[in-house]
Amino acid sequence: MGDAARGQKLFEARAAQCHSMTKGAHNTGPSLHGVVGRSAGQAAGFAYSTAMKGAGVTWDDDSLSKFLENPKKFVPGTKMAFAGIKAAKDRKDIIAYMATVK
Repeated sequence: MGDAARGQKLFEARAAQCHSMTKGAHNTGPSLHGVVGRSAGQAAGFAYSTAMKGAGVTWDDDSLSKFLENPKKFVPGTKMAFAGIKAAKDRKDIIAYMATVK
């Protein structure tokens, strides 16, 4: 398990420009409230790409890590314009933080 407190700081620095952790509060990207355990492309009220809606992924530590490392490789056709997070520890900490927001 990662460091959720560090992950929150990383999330705020790297993701909060596009994503909210408030339920139903979508920005450029969907709200990530409760994302761990949710099926990809299923947050109500957000206009996902066809690729994300059809990804067939349930977000867990492994799938989130792969997506955060290289979104366009993990879900070809995603609308997410983000190069990814190469550092495994950073991804692990961000996922630990996201897992606390349910």
